Amino acid sequence: MHATTILMVRKGGRVVIGGDGQVSLGQTIVKGNARKVRRLSKGTVLGGFAGATADAFTLFERLEAKLEQYPGQLTRACVELTKDWRTDRYLRRLEAMMLVADREVSLLLSGAGDVLEPEGGVMAIGSGGNYALAAARALEDQDLDAETIVRRALGIAAEICVYTNGNLVIESLEAA
Repeated sequence: MHATTILMVRKGGRVVIGGDGQVSLGQTIVKGNARKVRRLSKGTVLGGFAGATADAFTLFERLEAKLEQYPGQLTRACVELTKDWRTDRYLRRLEAMMLVADREVSLLLSGAGDVLEPEGGVMAIGSGGNYALAAARALEDQDLDAETIVRRALGIAAEICVYTNGNLVIESLEAA
């Protein structure tokens, strides 16, 4: 997926998801301040997306519905969403990936049916995701909080990935 970087870090009693603001169409920057990270389920869940914007908004709406159906059960809601994503004729054409987190769990969701929990509390998606992931892993054993790690790692990714910029949106929750 081109045109974004989303990073999630769980450390020191907090979970933080951050993303850049760049939207690219081919080799052209269309927008530099998009909001790809948001709060869901009355602020109790964080989510970030990489991929086609309309597809991601559709998935956020579907996840909101699943969270209403299974309140306080993020993993169950995500499993049910990915089941629909894989089997529904319309949904399976959606091209996006999502990182979601609540106070207890962090997950990566994909249209391939993946519902993955990160090793070590760090996960990233998008075209600059591997750069941000490597930077965050290098920073996580230092005396830095989760938000500082996210900001620095996304800054590093923005210096390397042409599809990532430094206009960041950061959301955080106190972890359980």
